[in-house]
Amino acid sequence: MHVHFGGQANERRFPFAELSTAPLVVDAVYEGSGGSAFKADPLKKLIPRCTNQGGFRALGGRSFGKCNLLVLSSSGEEPDWPDALDAERGVFTYFGDNRSPGHELHDTPQGGNRMLRDMFEAVSAVHQRRRVPPILVFMKTGEGAATRFRGLAVPSSDHELGLIAVWRQTSGSRFQNYRAEFEILDCPEVPRTWMEHVRKVGPEKAVGHADTPDVWQRWVERGEVHRLRAPRTIEYRTKEQQLPEPSDANAVALLSALHGIFSESGARPPHDFEFVAAELFRLIEPRVDNLEITRPTADGGRDAVGRLRIGGVEGQADGIHAEFALEAKAYGLANGVGVKELSRLISRLRHRQFGVLVTTSYLASQAYRELRADGHPVIVMSGIDIVRVLQREKGIRTPAQVEAWVDRILA
Repeated sequence: MHVHFGGQANERRFPFAELSTAPLVVDAVYEGSGGSAFKADPLKKLIPRCTNQGGFRALGGRSFGKCNLLVLSSSGEEPDWPDALDAERGVFTYFGDNRSPGHELHDTPQGGNRMLRDMFEAVSAVHQRRRVPPILVFMKTGEGAATRFRGLAVPSSDHELGLIAVWRQTSGSRFQNYRAEFEILDCPEVPRTWMEHVRKVGPEKAVGHADTPDVWQRWVERGEVHRLRAPRTIEYRTKEQQLPEPSDANAVALLSALHGIFSESGARPPHDFEFVAAELFRLIEPRVDNLEITRPTADGGRDAVGRLRIGGVEGQADGIHAEFALEAKAYGLANGVGVKELSRLISRLRHRQFGVLVTTSYLASQAYRELRADGHPVIVMSGIDIVRVLQREKGIRTPAQVEAWVDRILA
């Protein structure tokens, strides 16, 4: 097999001609043929009997108990349905197949949402887990039809976040879809012999196969989940990592619209962004309470202070509160937050407090490096983080919706 390396450093890639025998290696890239969309799809050749349509590909049958192997394929580029892998936590977020008005949550032509519901209900019982098909997660690389294998997954056992129904709106019509969380197992390579056996006989009959991955066997038998977690090798993000890809026109438009509202020629005064920044932080950290905007300071800016509840049950004496200070900067994409602005936030932190920086741009390299090198407890919420949370939590996909959301906050 002529495996070659390219793209990212030491990236393992398999050419289309050899996919029928290629191993399933985590983060390896499987190349398309370069032909028409129908023939170029690498998954059809990599996994026998795999269909070449849609992101939810069930082999054997599109219902729980009939599906032998499930392939989840995502581009990760749909703003309304932002499928994403959190490699640090080992969690893959995937949206179901009810993506337009006119159908009840489970009434979809392909039956994907019904199968999601049944798989997540099966997690708590061993005799049901034996029927759950192995789930292979792939995400497109953006290079033609090429796709990257992200791992072997199981439905999350988190009863609150594992599978939830979220509302969306299109042309004034409201509808629901599932947001599912799958846990990526610590399985660097999925044995082809096991995958082929499961595909042919089904997951229940394949239990105990000699090449079954240990992490899959432990999940089936005891419900134990050993995630593939990958902490970052660096503690700071580059400018490019903090902003949307220039090719992602929708994300850039959303961020530019948000900044434009608070620019010198915008509809709102710049200091009003602090109210919006406070709400943005609430979206990524719902445990925040008592978040208040402080009075204007000498430099014309405002800040927020708040508390984050950790542990215990709300309304009871258990648990503690961690206090924080928030700094907000509505800057253009080409204008990063520097050392001076960051120092202002750090200087305001008291003992046992942490800081939050929310900006529509990015934290400049020198400031970011010094922040992490000195060990200051500051959360950085940059442009790309804002776009993702607006898309994921609020279903925002157009500049007009950004403006309407801001108007509601500042009403």
